[in-house]
Amino acid sequence: MTQQTTWLDQLRDAQRRGDTAAEGAALTTAIRIDRGNIAAILAMAELQRRLQDDRAAATFYRLALGTAANAGSVPMSLRAGLDRAEQFLTTSERAFTDHLFGQLHDAGIDARTATPRVAEALRILAGDQQIYLQQPSMFYFPGLAQRPFFDRADFEWVPALEAATDTIRNELRALIDNASDRFGPYVTASPDRPPPNNPLLDKPDWGAAWLWKDGAVADGMELLCPGTLAALALAPQPIIPGRAPLALFSRLTPGTHIQPHYGMLNTRLICHLPLIVPDECALRVGPETRNWREGELLIFDDSFEHEAWNRGNADRTILLFEIWRPDIDSSEREQLTRIFSAIDNYSEQ
Repeated sequence: MTQQTTWLDQLRDAQRRGDTAAEGAALTTAIRIDRGNIAAILAMAELQRRLQDDRAAATFYRLALGTAANAGSVPMSLRAGLDRAEQFLTTSERAFTDHLFGQLHDAGIDARTATPRVAEALRILAGDQQIYLQQPSMFYFPGLAQRPFFDRADFEWVPALEAATDTIRNELRALIDNASDRFGPYVTASPDRPPPNNPLLDKPDWGAAWLWKDGAVADGMELLCPGTLAALALAPQPIIPGRAPLALFSRLTPGTHIQPHYGMLNTRLICHLPLIVPDECALRVGPETRNWREGELLIFDDSFEHEAWNRGNADRTILLFEIWRPDIDSSEREQLTRIFSAIDNYSEQ
């Protein structure tokens, strides 16, 4: 007699006798012997439903669905049970959400009264928002706050830089009128590297006019944009030979969409000073979408998944630059500068 026949026989005998404790014991043994026994897991979920323990039933249904997904293919005889699992979880999650928000409403907590972090936690709990975390593509620095956007009011240098918006915009317009070839594609291929898999590769749709590039002022920009460079000097930009500062005028033409992606580092923040912004333009970082407002800095962590788009009818142009994260102290900044320099030195060999 096989193990499967043994637990099935025990289960059926217990069901005939109406002995739910024996049913549970038989199923527990079967699952312990074979963690991938989807039939036994589904049967345990059904038993918990009959015992009116919906939370336990949901746990076993989730286990059954996860096990089936990992298995890749399952017998047709299990399909109906897996369908019931999905239907039960959908219904129970809706009931849980209704219960939760009903209780909170009675306690005076709702979207208007909850703090932003509590409101976000509730959206995640209810399944209305996925969890976004830092996922830099090159270098991860541990222990930093998981914060997609930063409040511009927290940076003492911001008002002075924003006050230079008109000067910066005027220099941008002069650049466009008199030296339009300063703008080139932002996404380009290196001759000694595979081309990036990016639909905007070598396209002017996402254009860049560099002010600082690879740690040096771009050729001629000290004459063309002196006010802009002076304003940038107000910000705590990283200074890393061959790498930073980094600053540019970034232009999106109408209809352009920068697809969701991650930045290389979580040690920096990206700053956008909006200069020319038509309607229907926005930036999403993690779960939050914001519109650019001319003259008001947006400061965000680009190691979160982010995307941007211009659905308007004119070009959107911003001043883009990077700064050190404020929660990295001066000693750590010095050490990180040496680390990044060592990385770059190796890549140059």
